Amino acid sequence: MSSFAFSGLNLAITAPFDSNGRIDFGRFQDLIERHLATGIDGFVFSSGTGMHVYLTPDESRSLIERGARIVAGRAKVIAQTSALLTADVVDRTQFAKDSGADGVMVLPPFFEGPSDDNSVFDFYAEVAKVGLPIIGYNVPQAVGVRITPDLLRRLCELPEFRAVKDSSGDLIAQVRLIGTGLDIINGADPLVPFSLFAGCSGLIWGGANIAPRTCVAIVKAAREKRWDDVQALWQLLEPTMSLLWDGDYVPSVYAAAELTGYGCGTARKPFRPLSADRIAALRNALGALVEQEAVR
Repeated sequence: MSSFAFSGLNLAITAPFDSNGRIDFGRFQDLIERHLATGIDGFVFSSGTGMHVYLTPDESRSLIERGARIVAGRAKVIAQTSALLTADVVDRTQFAKDSGADGVMVLPPFFEGPSDDNSVFDFYAEVAKVGLPIIGYNVPQAVGVRITPDLLRRLCELPEFRAVKDSSGDLIAQVRLIGTGLDIINGADPLVPFSLFAGCSGLIWGGANIAPRTCVAIVKAAREKRWDDVQALWQLLEPTMSLLWDGDYVPSVYAAAELTGYGCGTARKPFRPLSADRIAALRNALGALVEQEAVR
């Protein structure tokens, strides 16, 4: 991994909810402290795994402001500021800057928005006027916009555009992005060891909510080029990370985190509680991770 500002493991932290579906800020602080103790390099507040699209704007701002205050410089802080309206993205990005965030993660225009390169560039150029480092977001299967190597090179002409998070799940496409020599952050859980070996600049990892100690260990091993250790750690993580990617990602992260002791409640509606069969599958996939994460 490179030495750029957001290298290492940036946790797309869950937003914990109480039994009434409200954000539990006490548990939120506890989770941040516990994850810091494992050696997490950075946090993404109001992340997709943290249910960004199912938070009100005020809830999102509260998570970002409180999260940055709790972290207090002990790790990097990235705020997701994605929204449908460009003006809203700019306002949210300014709020993140004022709250002390080190950078923002921003989806390109989505939900039937423009997908041509010129419009995508113009959008990020507007956000860049705030003057905060930007991490773009490549998730074409959900957004309909694909950030290609050519578009990435153009976006990186903006001084504030520092990297793209690739959650496409397409390793070949990600390797092509890495081949530009620009900073690429892997966001697809099942690709972690392969992306690390290919030279990604860092990770934004939702599944790390479940097993932060093991996830930190695999990043440390990769930094030190201990690839046999990476492989051994991945054998522990792979069944869970692949199961998450098969579907029901967010509620499965919430449920699995409960099983490993990093409970954050249940995912907010419109997600339904997971079936007993899905819980059993998660428990089986976790295997030795439950015991390993419990070690203090």
